[in-house]
Amino acid sequence: MFNLKTLYQSKLKLRLFVTSIALTMSLLVIPGCLLAAEKQSEANVETDMLTLSAMLIKDGNYQRALTTLANVQITEDTQPQDVIRYHTLRGLAELNMQQFKLAQKDFYQAIKSGQSEPVIYIYLAQAHYSLNEYDQTVSSIDKAGDVIKNYPALMEIKAQSQWLLGRKQKSWSTLNQARGMFPGDHRFLRRQVFYLVDLGFYRRAAELGKEYLSLSNASAEDYLAIGNALRLSHQFDQATAILEKARLLFQDNPTVAKVLAHTYLDMELPGTAASILEQAAYFDNTLVSESAELYRRAGQLNRAMLLNARIDNQKVKLKQRVAILVGMKNYERVAQMEPDLKRVGLMDDQPILYALAYAQFASGQYSGVEPLLNRLTEPELFKKATELRRAIQECQEQPANCV
Repeated sequence: MFNLKTLYQSKLKLRLFVTSIALTMSLLVIPGCLLAAEKQSEANVETDMLTLSAMLIKDGNYQRALTTLANVQITEDTQPQDVIRYHTLRGLAELNMQQFKLAQKDFYQAIKSGQSEPVIYIYLAQAHYSLNEYDQTVSSIDKAGDVIKNYPALMEIKAQSQWLLGRKQKSWSTLNQARGMFPGDHRFLRRQVFYLVDLGFYRRAAELGKEYLSLSNASAEDYLAIGNALRLSHQFDQATAILEKARLLFQDNPTVAKVLAHTYLDMELPGTAASILEQAAYFDNTLVSESAELYRRAGQLNRAMLLNARIDNQKVKLKQRVAILVGMKNYERVAQMEPDLKRVGLMDDQPILYALAYAQFASGQYSGVEPLLNRLTEPELFKKATELRRAIQECQEQPANCV
């Protein structure tokens, strides 16, 4: 079943910005590095190596960039701008290779060496966030200044860091600020919906959720989260409206069908829930048994039996078939199933043992009942076994009463 809590409480997945702004970094924070017209003397080998490393990073060849940088000799006589370039480039390559501690070290060294471009703090924030260092993440983003206006994802990372630090009011304020800064970006409204659900404010979450769905190109997960919020706040009509729309948009998503079916179960409509899962079973065969079970609970036993025939797992199939046949009061067929039940290893299942014993009693096959009842140990079934023995005794003493 859909796990709503996991969806809301999962850490915001980090997307590195290096690919998208590597060229910006190489132009802005590496003075003179990639200004194409710059001439370099043969003697300036280190500068050539740094330029080559910048190009390798731009092309996504991070390991080769680090290998090239390993040949650069940084000494007391190295020009300050080259020291800045060296540590910045190493940090970029390490960040993309998920070597976050090493990247942090190089970014801080670049800052110490004189790196003054604010974009360095974007990279530093990513490294801290990836290591669950949320205080440092927020601090780095704040130091980036106005550059964050170009990267809305930074505001989401900041809000999530504050949320995980327990600073929920500040996180909410950050999201409100971000919505003002990026009015066309609806990720912040989406995250507010998630936070409200996480806090249990389902009604308010539902209100914002419907606003989000009307504004954005929402995913199946978004519909699920908001529909589930409505369900949990007992606004079933609105929940089913949203989830039914999601079922039309994402017909091959079994989770949508499951949550919608669960909503109808909350409304005490097992037959409707069964029909939804039956349709979803064409995309996910594992839902056949669930659909059959719901039809059984709804009293639609013939439909349940038809679906039961489609179940691949023999143990699941036969166990459910026993329940359906008992519901039909077709005890003779249940009694005849004993060899098949033994074959799939269900004769150790206590409810199956009792159902088989009762079926044999109901079909007048008293001799096979006692061996089955003797194997019952569960308290409730043991009590029922005692009552069944008494019924058998009365039938044997007065057969006319048991016709």
